[in-house]
Amino acid sequence: MPLEKLVVELGRTWALWRIEEEEETLAEMVSSLEELSDTVTSPQKRLEWLAGRVLVKEVMEAMDLNFQGIVKDDFGKPYPVGYDYQISLSHSFPFVAVLLDKYESVGIDLEQPKEKLLRIASRIHHVDEVKDAGTDIIKHCIYWCAKETLIKIYGKKDLIFSENMRILPFQRQMEGNIIGKIIVKDMERVIPLYYKVYPEFVLVFNKRME
Repeated sequence: MPLEKLVVELGRTWALWRIEEEEETLAEMVSSLEELSDTVTSPQKRLEWLAGRVLVKEVMEAMDLNFQGIVKDDFGKPYPVGYDYQISLSHSFPFVAVLLDKYESVGIDLEQPKEKLLRIASRIHHVDEVKDAGTDIIKHCIYWCAKETLIKIYGKKDLIFSENMRILPFQRQMEGNIIGKIIVKDMERVIPLYYKVYPEFVLVFNKRME
């Protein structure tokens, strides 16, 4: 079954999907006002786009909401059509993740650990974060996902990884809580995050503010 995880809470739901279907099958599973752009020519990207909509539909139905498609604002932040809900999507083929929240801005990100994360670490992370992660590729992946999550919460594209986002040092386990910060001029926003290490990827999303 491609729906690997579905967690329903009060006003919030997140889910994971493993893409195993053909494009035609996914297209039949979702009815949307959107149309897949002809500019999306990569078969893999088309599958990710469709699977993302299928998963959003699953999540919304779990919250007794009617999926009518997704729209994006001027900064590319997605919203479910017809509802004042916050939504975040992430994909790293063949996996797709979605987080939907009624009350708060959300971010979710999944990535598969790759050697590239070690090579670019000094360019995208603060020196303290690079030192904390060392040569642990899984930890580097958590840092990356955490900052991608912060970008999605912020909702704009003008954040610099090494300057405007910080992740406090942590002891890596298979899952746990970490603290992220969005720092813009004189504003510092503290964001509680949750991470989980799966066999094939790392997942990070923001927790509810208490």
